[in-house]
Amino acid sequence: MAIGDPRVANTREANGSAGDADAVSFPSEVQESLRERLHRAIPGGTHTYAKADDQYPSEAPAVLVRGQGCRVWDTEGNVYVEYGSGLRSVTLGHAFQPVVDAAAAALRNGVNLLRPSLLELECAEQFLDLVATADMVKFTKDGSTATTAALKLARAYTGRDLVALCDSHFFSYDDWYMTITGADAGIPQAVADLTLTFGFNDLPSLERLFAEHPGRVACVFLEPERTEAPRGDFLREVEDLCRKEGALLAFDEMITGFRWHTGGAQAVYGVTPDLSTFGKGMANGFSVSALAGRREVMERGGLHHDQERVFLLSTTHGAETHGLAAAIATMAAYVEHDVVGALHETGRRLREGVEAAARDAGVDEFFRVVGRDCNLVFETRDPTGAPSQDYRTLFMQELVRRGVLAPSFVVSYSHDEKTIDETIAVVAEALAIYRRALDDGVGHYLTGSSVKPPYRKFN
Repeated sequence: MAIGDPRVANTREANGSAGDADAVSFPSEVQESLRERLHRAIPGGTHTYAKADDQYPSEAPAVLVRGQGCRVWDTEGNVYVEYGSGLRSVTLGHAFQPVVDAAAAALRNGVNLLRPSLLELECAEQFLDLVATADMVKFTKDGSTATTAALKLARAYTGRDLVALCDSHFFSYDDWYMTITGADAGIPQAVADLTLTFGFNDLPSLERLFAEHPGRVACVFLEPERTEAPRGDFLREVEDLCRKEGALLAFDEMITGFRWHTGGAQAVYGVTPDLSTFGKGMANGFSVSALAGRREVMERGGLHHDQERVFLLSTTHGAETHGLAAAIATMAAYVEHDVVGALHETGRRLREGVEAAARDAGVDEFFRVVGRDCNLVFETRDPTGAPSQDYRTLFMQELVRRGVLAPSFVVSYSHDEKTIDETIAVVAEALAIYRRALDDGVGHYLTGSSVKPPYRKFN
């Protein structure tokens, strides 16, 4: 780590480290009381379902109060090494000082001015410098708003009504996407009928949609990569097919943007979508997302054309100054410190260590790390080889008991080598329990209920 590197201020503090099991006490009466209050006041006990109780083992902290670097603290002072920070939005580390300083400076000048702030221009130009395939950009607060705006724009531009979605990717909490999940209560059938699905790396399935609905598909939506990499020229073939059929191609780069490459996965694979959305990596946890794309398409939401106007992303809080200042500082850090390169290297070190631990524990047939090194997740299987939420819960439980909070193995820039090595040691201990559970039955080791898929019809 270089002298002067901002990560120095974010590395772990002396009062906690991965593997320090004595530092973690399981949820106390105070934590349980807070949990009850959360569920009385907030449906699901959280404003983001991915943070809900049903996504974590019972011994995970119910409430967190502070984050610094790659660590978080609960109300009892227990410290945890955290992975997947802020649902992948905290790429640099919690309270990353240059970002905090930039946001604080903007706060002192007012957060929501009557006309566009200078920061709106500066942030837009900086974004477009990094995402070279886009000509224009518009900011908003969350990814779902950006993706829904992309679909609206595509429908207006093409005059078509259907959307084709990759069926293994997440796009929005809005109806046009949620209709393909089990959690589709409240969505009219008329809305559901406008959404079609195809398979990732399955070009024929997309070709069939165009053949079955000639001249009706406005937009093809997919993440350019998730846990499965595109095979061969799949992305370019999708691009060519969209051009041939007159549909727009939209990339959801919420996860891949500023993590795969500063220009997104589209820069890695050399594909130019008509529209793309970014968010999670933009502002180190501040609520800034973006819709970007070709000028001809984006300008339909502007003032300089004679076509029917698209009322596009007109949100009161969409350009709050402190969020945009945070985004400017975050994007600057990516360039100055090669953050993307560091994420790949740190993830590689973690993956290799975890894979070795799985082999040593004799569970490598049942526990796997998958995905790109900068965005690792883990798969858990039962003794029959079937995917298992019980074993996922058990693994996470054993990590929590040893001071690691990890629904994934997604690293941030603040995860240093020592922390990664400590985590690998904790994983080895957790996988030893996993091995015993495979032999004796998971019920002998699991405390509390198993985690559940977030997109399900009933609780």
